[in-house]
Amino acid sequence: MRRPWNITNSSVYSLATYVGEQVNMNICTYVMAVSRQPKLYACAIEEGTFTWQNLQDNNIAVLQILAANQTNLIRPLGKRSGKDYDKENYLQKRDLLTEWHSKKVLKNATAYVLFEKQEQITTGDHELFIFKALKYKTLSEDNLLLFSDLIEQKIIL
Repeated sequence: MRRPWNITNSSVYSLATYVGEQVNMNICTYVMAVSRQPKLYACAIEEGTFTWQNLQDNNIAVLQILAANQTNLIRPLGKRSGKDYDKENYLQKRDLLTEWHSKKVLKNATAYVLFEKQEQITTGDHELFIFKALKYKTLSEDNLLLFSDLIEQKIIL
C-alpha cells in the first residue's frame, strides 16, 4: 500500500519564477489555498533548487494548474534543474509559452494565479512559501492533470 500522502488526488501545478525577464518553471504537488480573505496559498519548494533561489531574489511568481494533456512537461520541468538546463529555451522552441500580466506562462494551462511572496518558513527538506494571490484567470475547469495521472503513467512512484 502507498503512504497516506500518496493516496490523495490533488492537482499538479507548475510554479513559474522570474529573474528579470527570464522564467524558470518547476512542478509542484504540495500546494493548497490556506485563506479566503486575503486569498493565500501555501506552496512547498525544495530548498536549494533554482525555483527556491529565484524566490530569494524575487517576490513574484505565477502558479499554473496543469491540464491533463501536459504530462509531457513533467520530466523537463520537474526532473531537470533550472541550474543546469534552460527550461525557457526548451519551452520557447516548442511554442509552449504565452504572456499573462506581462509574465511568461505555459500555454494551455487550466488556470493562472499571480502570486506575491508573503512569508517563507523552514519545514524540513522543503520550505513553505506563503503567497498572496494578486490576480487569477481560469481558462478551463475540465481535464486537470492530477497526481493519480502521474502514478498511472509511471512518471512518479
